[in-house]
Amino acid sequence: VQLQASGGGLVQAGGSLRLSCAASGRTFSSYVMGWFRQAPGKEREFVGDINWSGSSTYSLDSVKGRFTISRDNAKNTVYLQMNSLKPEDTAVYYCAARSVTNLEYGYWGQGTLVTVSS
Repeated sequence: VQLQASGGGLVQAGGSLRLSCAASGRTFSSYVMGWFRQAPGKEREFVGDINWSGSSTYSLDSVKGRFTISRDNAKNTVYLQMNSLKPEDTAVYYCAARSVTNLEYGYWGQGTLVTVSS
């Protein structure tokens, strides 16, 4: 699986962005798709994921209620809708994929930078 993330950019605090992650391969729908982020000088952190049926989970309390992960299996694309953005959301955002039976993410996109200005 090859992943291509896009949609990052500069946005003011309180604004919204939608990130996309396009995947190659005919088995996209069988993968769990995750979003991670890495802020400058910090370790990468897991934002959340979504399974084949569209059920999503969110790891960070700070994004719950503001971020929404969705997927379109027909388009081989997963999305991260980010609302009410805060300066602390500034990071490089990565999408990743794993099989259902593997807890580790083995496929990664190149990352897209989100910068939130105050």
